[in-house]
Amino acid sequence: MQNDSALVWFRRDLRLFDNTALRQALEGYGRVYCVFVFDTTLLAQLPRRDRRIEFIRHALNELDRTMREQGGALIVLHGDPVSEIPKLARKLGVAAVHANRDYEPAAVQRDARVAEALAGMDVGFRDFKDQVIFEKSEVMTQGGTPFSVFTPYKNAWLKRLLPGDLQVHEADFGRLARPDFPTAVPELAALGFEPTNLAELKFPLGASGAASLFDDFQDRIDSYKEARDFPAVKGVSYLSVHLRFGTLSIRQLAAFAYARGGRGAETWLSELIWREFYMMILWHHPRVVEHCFKPEYDALCWDEDEALFAAWCEGRTGYPIVDAAMRQIKQSGYMHNRLRMIVASFLTKDLGISWRRGEAYFAEHLNDFELASNNGGWQWAASTGCDAQPYFRIFNPVTQSEKFDPQGKFLRRYLPELNKVPDKFIHAPWTMKPSDAEACGFVLGHDYPAPVVNHAQARERTLARFAAVKQGASDHV
Repeated sequence: MQNDSALVWFRRDLRLFDNTALRQALEGYGRVYCVFVFDTTLLAQLPRRDRRIEFIRHALNELDRTMREQGGALIVLHGDPVSEIPKLARKLGVAAVHANRDYEPAAVQRDARVAEALAGMDVGFRDFKDQVIFEKSEVMTQGGTPFSVFTPYKNAWLKRLLPGDLQVHEADFGRLARPDFPTAVPELAALGFEPTNLAELKFPLGASGAASLFDDFQDRIDSYKEARDFPAVKGVSYLSVHLRFGTLSIRQLAAFAYARGGRGAETWLSELIWREFYMMILWHHPRVVEHCFKPEYDALCWDEDEALFAAWCEGRTGYPIVDAAMRQIKQSGYMHNRLRMIVASFLTKDLGISWRRGEAYFAEHLNDFELASNNGGWQWAASTGCDAQPYFRIFNPVTQSEKFDPQGKFLRRYLPELNKVPDKFIHAPWTMKPSDAEACGFVLGHDYPAPVVNHAQARERTLARFAAVKQGASDHV
């Protein structure tokens, strides 16, 4: 008798709703087991207090409860999935393992090794497109090559889009199976981690939390284009971490935005397409993990100044918009997208420090860390990546602050030491006359640091840094 059971391996798709691998298994097999593996090869690289592990645990607990309501249960393992998945497949006696595709280089290698081990046991491995609308080479230039600039990619993405690409699929969960051995989500301590302040942040968690945030954003999406750049305003969706871990469906989001239309929804859909653009870049150019997308910029000579890097990390550069943003990420694991661009430009073009160091810092601290988007965003800011603009686009942190936090509301939230500074000086406290500083009881260098660099001078150094590389490249032509 042919085996009529399958195993679905959850990774960054922590939901039942519109889950492609799960739906395919439910439609093709009589019994469907489900598993998540806390991958020890990844966990070993993380700090012991990591909000993402708590986020995942909460999502898994909710997923398990939902499965149990349907007669199933979630198996949660702790180990190397290259050995754990085949071992579990043998234990359960399944005919196939299903998973949704992951496009990061290390994940691709991992899945290949799992598939090879399963094949040796005569167990099939099937993976599916789930975390994107279009993957790999589905959106290419007319010449059949990958795009390297976003706007042409976006136009081709929209031109290729058909109603079926945004279809959300329901499934019958009645075939979910419960193993004949006890299952439970491990406690933090058992995983080798300690509690963080995630609960204090009161951020909606799990698939239910994702649904509540999406409901809230639907009422605000029409103003997204205008409101999204202001960190003190509730203008963005706050869905990035849920999209990262798949506690909601990309098809559900994109379908809503596409159907809604209007400036706000079209702008938000464009941001979702940016995410897929960077995934496409990573797929076709995995070298960007270590190298500049534009190869000539691997020759850039970055500064190695540990004191300046520490000032950036700790939010004490003397530039309020930079410092407030860096304190936000340290306190919450979140940073507003406009601020990500500002602090990345500041690190690479004011401090002259390599984008790789900033990328690594974000990778450690961001709740929504995603390799493709993080790498793409940092290389964009550093002008080493996919960007039609030349290297002389350098953000001025003061004018950015004045434009996007005009009343200094965001600054005061994270920099209470500036509360007594008048609004007109909040963006650049060092410009106060001694009499004004004395009048408000503010002492620069004591209450708040003086700027660690002069922006105008730093800008000239950056222009010279890039010009030297361009000149060197032309000399070898």
